[in-house]
Amino acid sequence: MSAAALVPVALVGALVGLAVPPLARRFATPPDRTGADPEPRPTVWAWLSPMVAAVVFVGLAVARGDDPALPVFLAVAAVGLVLAGVDLACLRLPDPLVRTAALLALGGLTAAALLAGTPDRLLGALAGAAVAGAAHVLLALLPGSRLGFGDVKLAAVLGLPLGWLGRDALLAGLLLPHLLHGGLVLGLLAARRVRRDTLLPLGPALLAGAWLAVLLV
Repeated sequence: MSAAALVPVALVGALVGLAVPPLARRFATPPDRTGADPEPRPTVWAWLSPMVAAVVFVGLAVARGDDPALPVFLAVAAVGLVLAGVDLACLRLPDPLVRTAALLALGGLTAAALLAGTPDRLLGALAGAAVAGAAHVLLALLPGSRLGFGDVKLAAVLGLPLGWLGRDALLAGLLLPHLLHGGLVLGLLAARRVRRDTLLPLGPALLAGAWLAVLLV
């Protein structure tokens, strides 16, 4: 994809990033007793979100510019940014957002496979979702595991686009999130910012690992 074509992609990403903080607040914080949304508070994330979203979108466009499923990757990334914001705020991955990402991924990849005449890639996407979901179910069932079933469902959804790209992308997408999360936990423990029993969100690592896997394959 040419540099000129990346400019509108970056602008769309930045616009998505502007919408992420208020959407994340809406899902992370329930309305008050009068039914009104709580007063929003400006955060560092609110300022960084447009830049992060632009980088995410441009990275996907550079890596998958010739893939008919690029719009699907961008749509899933947009929902993923909101999910990351919610998980960072309240250690929760709301089902409505995960379902939205799943519908966008499954519907978009089905359309892309039919339009491109590559139904085998859709089968690969479905297999990727099954493998990613099953692997994380096993991890969640391990004694002492802190993996929540929201994380399991998100991993299965991310298995769709990763499976579309093939075995290498799926394997990277399964391993990278846990390497990122483990490194972060060790760093925070070394800095004494958390304790061993502190719960930390895994959703952002799942999303970041999947994004890196797309860029690396």
